[in-house]
Amino acid sequence: MQSDFDVVTGAFGYTGKYIARRLLAQGRRLLTLTNHPPPENPFGDQVTIAPLDFSHPEKLAASMAGAHTLYNTYWIRFPRGPLTFEQAVENSRILLTSAKEAGVQRIVHISITNPSSQSPLPYFRGKGLLEEFLAGLGVPPAIVRPTVIFGNEDILINNIAWLLRHVPLFAIPGDGKYRIQPVCVEDVAEIAVSAAQGTADVTVDAVGPEIFTFEELVRLIAGKVGARAHITHAPPSIALLAAEMSGLALGDVMLTRDELHGLMANLLVSGQPPTGKTRLSDWLDQHSADLGRHYASELKRHYSS
Repeated sequence: MQSDFDVVTGAFGYTGKYIARRLLAQGRRLLTLTNHPPPENPFGDQVTIAPLDFSHPEKLAASMAGAHTLYNTYWIRFPRGPLTFEQAVENSRILLTSAKEAGVQRIVHISITNPSSQSPLPYFRGKGLLEEFLAGLGVPPAIVRPTVIFGNEDILINNIAWLLRHVPLFAIPGDGKYRIQPVCVEDVAEIAVSAAQGTADVTVDAVGPEIFTFEELVRLIAGKVGARAHITHAPPSIALLAAEMSGLALGDVMLTRDELHGLMANLLVSGQPPTGKTRLSDWLDQHSADLGRHYASELKRHYSS
């Protein structure tokens, strides 16, 4: 008999929450592995909570025993304190191996478009290393590769809008002609849950139906929210310095050098047909009144205790 029990890492986070909602709507029982449980479980007794404790693989395996699918959203956006990309890769290997030991039948792994174990960018290299690890693990993987994810509780699109609303000058790094293909978080969740079906190895890009140059994206957001910031171009080093200074003022990390290099290298666009249905331009029409009204802090969301 097929188990009706699944595991989602970070079901109280961003992507994990939308995956959890979709699974619950299908009548699945859920366990979430998390290091940051909220004071009150927003899912009530529908979602059981267990620690995402990489120092005790045997406890991770025990918590997942009997589960059919692990939906793995665990990753870091940038190094913080002792947590490096190398450590995040090792943590992920521990989690995935524990899932195998627990008898999990399917692993849905959230990766990134254009990963490579040979990439000079640690984020994309780490994702590439994990895809290679999954290929030899012995549990059929469904690898989902999103680009930049937008939606409610989004950080990147919201904070671009916040800057356009609050600063007099918005500097686009370089010529702004590099491309980006945003995908809606609800579409990513649908793609992830659909990818869990079957037993064959699957790799799918989770990408939206619209491709923009970065300048087109910024000007689209500015127009939708009615921002008056003057949009100009600056050398990438100057634009990055401005982002770093803004981050310091806000007590956050707004943009990293590797993120900028990945964007400018066109790594956030897919050569595959779109798999997401939601158009960012339409979504902006529906959410422009509230988008960018408040700054969304990465550090407060993931590192505050």
